[in-house]
This record gives sequence, C-alpha cells and structure tokens, in this order.
Amino acid sequence: MRKSLLILLMTIPLAYAQDVKVTSGKVIRFANFKSQFVDARNVDVWLPDGYSEKQKYAVLYMHDGQMLFDPETTWNKQAWEVDRIAGKLMAENKTQKFIVVGIWNNNKKRHPEYFPQKPFETLDATQRKMVSDVLNKEHKIDIEFNPISDAYLKFLVTELKPFIDSHFSTSKKGEQTFISGSSMGGLISLYAICEYPKVFGGAACLSTHWTGIYRNNDNPIPDAFMAYLKTKLPNPKNHKIYFDYGDQTLDSLYDPSQKRANQIMMDKGFSSKNWMTKFFPGKDHSEAAWRERLDIPLQFLLER
Repeated sequence: MRKSLLILLMTIPLAYAQDVKVTSGKVIRFANFKSQFVDARNVDVWLPDGYSEKQKYAVLYMHDGQMLFDPETTWNKQAWEVDRIAGKLMAENKTQKFIVVGIWNNNKKRHPEYFPQKPFETLDATQRKMVSDVLNKEHKIDIEFNPISDAYLKFLVTELKPFIDSHFSTSKKGEQTFISGSSMGGLISLYAICEYPKVFGGAACLSTHWTGIYRNNDNPIPDAFMAYLKTKLPNPKNHKIYFDYGDQTLDSLYDPSQKRANQIMMDKGFSSKNWMTKFFPGKDHSEAAWRERLDIPLQFLLER
C-alpha cells in the first residue's frame, strides 16, 4: 500500500464497511464525504481481489451507491451485487481490472441531483410548474423542483474524482473512466458523458428514465432531452454508450423515447463498435433486473 493511501487511512473518516457483505474484494466507506457543491454523502469504494498499488485500474463511478453491494442493507432487500459480478468477470479475464466508486444518493434530493439541468432549463414556466407539481404529487420532492445536476457533476468531476485518483492506483485516462446508473441514474450518467466528454470515456444507462416524470402523454421532457442529445452527444470515435430497458412497471414507458435516442445515436455516427441498446422483454424496473444483465454493459465498456 503506497504512502498516500496510508496517510489517507489515518486522516480521513472511513471504515472498511464491516456491515456490507461482499463476495469478492472489499469495500472502503468514506462516510459523510464533504463537498462545496452538494450535501455530504457516503462514498463506497470497491477494490477487487488482488488489488495492488503496482497496477493501474480503470474506474467505474456508479450512482445510488447504497444499492450496489449487500441486499441485506438496502430498503427493498435488492442490490446490484456489483462485487460478485465484477469479481467474476475479472477472474474470467473478460474485462480489464477496475475499481467501483459507489456514490450514495441523497434521498429527497435524488431527483434534483440526477435530472439533467440544461434540458430542463429549456422548458417554459408552465412546463416547469407541471414537472414540479407531478414530482411533488409522487413524493419525489417536497419543494419546488429545480435540478441541481450541474452542481452534482461538479462534485463528481472536481472533488470526488481527484480524491479517488490521488488515493488509489487508478488510470486517469478518460478512456478508462466510466459512469453508470439506472433510471434517473441512467439519465445523469448520460448527462455526465455529454457535459464532461474529456473526463468520461463511457456511460452505461440502464432503464433510462426518459420521461423524467411518470407518463408519456402531455410531457415535454423527452423532447427536451432529445434536442439536447442532438447537440451534445460526445464524439463516437472515443466514447462508448450503453442503453437498455424492459417492458414492465416503469420500464414500460421507455420504448418511444429509447427509439428516438437510438436514431439520434445513429445520426451522430455511433455504431455497434461504440454503442449498444438492449431490450429485455418481461423485465421490470428493479435492482434484481439490472443485476441479471449488469455483466453485459460491464463487458461492453471494460473489454480488454
């Protein structure tokens, strides 16, 4: 273990997350990680078996960090089980070596932090009020809705990433830095690679919540997202983007928007080399469903 990590262990509040059971590797929790841009939150760093300071690792940043590892600690007793799936892929030499940084969501601020801000700002006042009213009715927020995703991304890019790169043995290259999430986490992952194409080389967006709210009819949000993508998608020559969706529960809303996004991807020059959209009939909007297929985006983004 290099000197900087030893100093870190002595000076930063953290613990090996004894309450988080993993089947491979280990989780280091940085509790109450402070930011000047957003509220403090826990950050979990998963290191694979055999982690060595002598090797450089790709980094996968994942949203909703409290849902990634141990189902016994989550609100719905489901988890992505990233440790098991990632560990297996690396053991079978199907991906390059990587670590996972799980950024916990912030409960009632999850929707404001994950909702792409610039597309929202193109809506008129009446449309913004409609979005706010719907989200309040659905108890996703309890105040007027105003996205703070630009601030959230500043936290990731200017505070968290430098911290991770300075205290772990990571590759700092954009082509080995990835971001992933599901639902609203899928939206913010796509927004991140569009806003910071020099930082993130790939994004995995599972069950992307294109509607922003919970309906397709009388909803201006998908149009705003598509207009944004037409001008802000990153260069396909050095970026990879993965999408998927099912057709049950919330995922039943996504087909129209995903097909529009697919067309934009093709128009912008993305091909099977750097873009994948997968449809999973019969699959719903849950950690259990995302866990079943997580190996697909991991292999796509992190191929050797």
